[in-house]
Amino acid sequence: MIKIVLVLFFALNLFSYDRIIALSPSINEIIFSLGSGDKIVGNTDFCNYPKKAKDKPKVGGYFSPNLEKILSLKPDIVVMQQSSRKLSLQLEKLGIKTKIVKLTTLQDIKDTVTIIGDVLDKKNEAKLLLQKMQKALYDLKGIVTDKKILIVIGHNLSLEKRIFVAGQNLYFDDIINLSGNTNAFKSQRKGQPILNMENIIATNPDIVILLSPYKKQKGLSDSDLINPWLKLPIEAAKKQNIYIIDKDYAGIASNRLIYFLDDLKGIFQSVKSK
Repeated sequence: MIKIVLVLFFALNLFSYDRIIALSPSINEIIFSLGSGDKIVGNTDFCNYPKKAKDKPKVGGYFSPNLEKILSLKPDIVVMQQSSRKLSLQLEKLGIKTKIVKLTTLQDIKDTVTIIGDVLDKKNEAKLLLQKMQKALYDLKGIVTDKKILIVIGHNLSLEKRIFVAGQNLYFDDIINLSGNTNAFKSQRKGQPILNMENIIATNPDIVILLSPYKKQKGLSDSDLINPWLKLPIEAAKKQNIYIIDKDYAGIASNRLIYFLDDLKGIFQSVKSK
């Protein structure tokens, strides 16, 4: 009798998450990629991929989700990042289960895929996704080596100030290192440090990669973004190793990291061919 009760308990627990709210684009995309997008009953204003995600009820912005809206959707679980820890405590007090995940480093992303796969009983799908990600990472190795790479985040038309770059604790840094190269920006400053032109020149990168996912929306061309960099006295400008990744997944730590890695592979092959 006890065995039967335990089996029923675990079965109910396993399939209880039929109403999920995803509180970031990355989380939303991972859930969809594992085949559970139909279980998402709400996400944020910025969750627009895949197309079906656009039609899901919105609960507010990434940093400002609406508690009343979340409650009205009657979720079984709300999956969120660490910045929403305060909201997690509020929801838990109201009897709603939450899961907090990290998406800062490359290992964080891998762990999150595994965690969400476990929560949604999609372990095999998660394992397959991680295998694809690992292959994409492996394919980057050794194309070019010992290059200083600077990843810039934004749509800078002027390089005088406020240039956001990938710092040491982000998954971009992990990817650069795994490829056999180094981050041109060496500092203990975390996240997305803000530099000015003098700082940029001091890093003297061999390759500059501009992550500009809203280039088209802003009506900008490649030359608008690249030309300011070509004027700098840095190695990347001399060799014309300034590249743009303008896809909407640039900077989103989800399953679409595989596409980003493929873009990087193309950039490295271009550098190698020069």
